[in-house]
Amino acid sequence: MKKIVLLRHGQSEWNLTNRFTGWTDVDLSEGGLNEARQAAEILKANGYQFDIAYSSYLKRAIRTTWIVLYHLDLAWIPVEKTWMLNERHYGALEGLNKTETEEQYGKEQVRTWRRSADVRPPALEAGDPRNARFESKYDALSDEEIPLTESLIDTEERVLKYWNHYIKDALLHNHHILIAAHGNTIRALIKYLDHRSSDGIVGISVPTGIPLVYELDDDLNAITSYLLDRNGGKRPIQSQ
Repeated sequence: MKKIVLLRHGQSEWNLTNRFTGWTDVDLSEGGLNEARQAAEILKANGYQFDIAYSSYLKRAIRTTWIVLYHLDLAWIPVEKTWMLNERHYGALEGLNKTETEEQYGKEQVRTWRRSADVRPPALEAGDPRNARFESKYDALSDEEIPLTESLIDTEERVLKYWNHYIKDALLHNHHILIAAHGNTIRALIKYLDHRSSDGIVGISVPTGIPLVYELDDDLNAITSYLLDRNGGKRPIQSQ
């Protein structure tokens, strides 16, 4: 049996102020730092060790990874960072307050942008300063690879491409793996591992700072999954 731990980063500064974040590189809030420490304590109390960790390019996920590995005395293990585990790109919504956006466009329109599998929010203009093309961390990517907006399906496709090219091979070689990422990228992995439909994943709520464990058979089929607590308790992930 193989295990993989999926961990949504701790609360970010923009989670705290109810803003669309996406690819915007905001840091953890003080509460998010505490959530990352809590995740480390839960994993340590349950005896978890890792051989390799994966993170997005975004500092809220990177810092969560650092905190967890530091508290597990695993700061030395390799950490692979990739833009392909970045949060979904929210296009022109990035940085906007969610409540104010609902007041402007209507709750149903905003819900469609957020929850419909194949609907993209309005795209950024190429010259918009929020375009990731202007950040040096993405210099190696082509313009086609850097999104100006994404649907949930777009996000899922890039996450699963990385899974199939890199993470899957590490699991097959019996590595114990931590993935610190984001709500929508973790939802994409849940959908894939649980063989859920798009309708069956939209309402899944991925909590910040709580380890989600998948137990897999030797062919990487999911046997079971659960959120882990400090005392070894296991509870299913819930739909909203």
